[in-house]
Amino acid sequence: MGPPGGGSLASEHTHLMQGDPATFRSALRGLLNCTRFSDVRFVVGQDRREVLAHRCVLTSRCDYFRQLLGTELPNKAWQEEPVVLADVPAEAFLTVLEFLYTNSITLDRRTVAVTFGLRLLRDRCLNFIDCHAQDVLRTPAFHELSAAALVPVLRSDRLAVDEVELIAATRHWARVSSAVLEQPMVEVAQSVVGELRLPLLNAAELSTLEEQNRVEPFIPVEQIAEAWKCHALRRGESIRAASFLGRRRKGTTPREHHRYLESS
Repeated sequence: MGPPGGGSLASEHTHLMQGDPATFRSALRGLLNCTRFSDVRFVVGQDRREVLAHRCVLTSRCDYFRQLLGTELPNKAWQEEPVVLADVPAEAFLTVLEFLYTNSITLDRRTVAVTFGLRLLRDRCLNFIDCHAQDVLRTPAFHELSAAALVPVLRSDRLAVDEVELIAATRHWARVSSAVLEQPMVEVAQSVVGELRLPLLNAAELSTLEEQNRVEPFIPVEQIAEAWKCHALRRGESIRAASFLGRRRKGTTPREHHRYLESS
């Protein structure tokens, strides 16, 4: 016979016990890049820095590592072979590992982390970039971003930076990427420049951009022409199909012609 009210004795005497999260994070952080029980070795970055890790943590926390490392137990020979990630900056890689081990990291102005498809970490990184855009755009780490990592940054409405500065930073990124990849700037920037909101520039700024682009091409002339078309029509009809191009970001400096964009 059960207790009054139809409950069970087991449920009445069940209590949730939870340890101190800070203590837990500290213990897990102590295993980061530690020889104790490690069973996978990475060689990371151009300086070939060795990083030690634990397969069970990485594969249980991240699809990228689950695919990279597999699910079978490694044999001794496999353990002795390092996983080479030459294109990943060591500092960013260690930031990702810290997040996987502790579910918590502190981002600063020197770090733009490679996220390996981790949605939560990616969102936190993007939020940080949104709030500190002017500082982040000046860091070497920004210019080391892949095109795939740069696109969501440029797509954000919350960036606290004006479009002129963002275009200049993207040009610098394209210049660096062009030298590293040994490809023309137009090619390396092809997948990212569509996120630049040229209609936000006033006529004088657009003229300056056009002159710079003739000397150092990285934006398709058709994209600049569409921005000029918007100015010529004095309304936003030319960009209705891609209305985000005329949408102001958090840090956009207001310009007189923006009222035409907002009325589209």
